[in-house]
Amino acid sequence: MADEQELAGNQRRHWQDTYAAHPGMYGEQPSAPAVHAAAVFRTAGVRDVLELGAGHGRDALYFAREGFDVRAADFSLRGLEQLLDRARAQGVAGRVDTLVHDVRDPLPLPDASVDSVFAHMLLCMALSTKEIHAVVGEVRRVLRPGGVFVYTVRHTGDAHYGGGIAHGDDIYEHGGFAVHFFDRDLVDSLADGWTLDEVRPFEEGDLPRRLWRVTQTLGD
Repeated sequence: MADEQELAGNQRRHWQDTYAAHPGMYGEQPSAPAVHAAAVFRTAGVRDVLELGAGHGRDALYFAREGFDVRAADFSLRGLEQLLDRARAQGVAGRVDTLVHDVRDPLPLPDASVDSVFAHMLLCMALSTKEIHAVVGEVRRVLRPGGVFVYTVRHTGDAHYGGGIAHGDDIYEHGGFAVHFFDRDLVDSLADGWTLDEVRPFEEGDLPRRLWRVTQTLGD
């Protein structure tokens, strides 16, 4: 695999530049997975949501508008600044905290301190398989017993899989964005020790991107 540290640095700069050039690039409407996650969280009695890879906040702000307390984490300070501006404009700033954080590092949160975690296409960024397992290990650590984790990833049935610049470990780069494409074995391995509630295929965007929406619960 290409040098992980160099790839990570390049991707961090690319995302910072992208958010600076295209503020609000994903629009104001929440993603379909976030709408699903809010319903799952409400049924589970969730009060707070940690979003990993929150970007400029379309989903984090939706969770806040739905009444959840939200901690929005991202490695892009520019994206989080846009998120906070929108939170103030929408009157939900009191429900939103931000955290500048690279998921390659341990989460600066106590054990068993959050009810739920949401990550839309965060795990399928330029992360090695080892790093992905480490991220999910951190999610497991910070979740309270019975906590819910909802995430989405592009999978190996996607049209971009196998094309573009190959970085090894099923990571391929298109248009400056590197993606780790998941096979089902990886999804199953990340659910080891959890209850795997759902693995649902869906499509998003113009290509369209092909993804899985995964819901798993931590045992009591």
